[in-house]
Amino acid sequence: MIRFSDAFLLPSTFAAAEASTFMKVVENSIWLGIGVCALVGMYSGILLMRRVKQKQFPGAEAEQAFLDDMGERLEKQDFDGAAQICDDPAVWNKALAQLATLAIQNRALPMKKIRQIVGERFERDILASLEVMNSWVGTAIKTSPQLGLLGTVLGMINAFSKIAGAAASGVDPKELSQDISFALWTTAAGMAISIPLIVIQGAAGNGIKKLQEKIDEGTGIFLDDLAAAKIRAGQ
Repeated sequence: MIRFSDAFLLPSTFAAAEASTFMKVVENSIWLGIGVCALVGMYSGILLMRRVKQKQFPGAEAEQAFLDDMGERLEKQDFDGAAQICDDPAVWNKALAQLATLAIQNRALPMKKIRQIVGERFERDILASLEVMNSWVGTAIKTSPQLGLLGTVLGMINAFSKIAGAAASGVDPKELSQDISFALWTTAAGMAISIPLIVIQGAAGNGIKKLQEKIDEGTGIFLDDLAAAKIRAGQ
């Protein structure tokens, strides 16, 4: 049987239970968010590294061999043969081969226009896709520590609220330690996720920069050969 004096305690008891349930939901949501950041960041980072590697030739010798073959075909004005080299399964997914194919297909245009088309295609179709994946890595790097910090703040708020009510009901050290543990672990998890992603993003950024340099050099050589072939062909 509920006494009259206990009736005044029921609303506060229900409110405390609801607050505890709400905090559990929030804590689980923070862990879920940190996990999503880890998955998205690692997936995007690994995919970015693979895509950058895919767009490059295995080494300088392989790239030079490709340019030499293209130069020999263009010197003979064999534009179809040069296009077939670019369609070879070993090189067709390389950025330089794709841009060379585009230039050959538009060889009837003035060289100034061809250079413009090649540059725009490289920026729009190759670099843009890499930057999108890189931005997802950056988002995970920024978001995971923020979620960890949010968990820290909420954990400490929960712990201090229990300390504040210690005079009335006492504090369970186990519950208090759970709140502090949650606060610290979320911060550690956010940092543990962001640190390797920063390394991946840095390595990917260097790879993208090297890709740009190689493409600028490679397309410059190829377009010079194409321009000479067009002159010999009277185009």
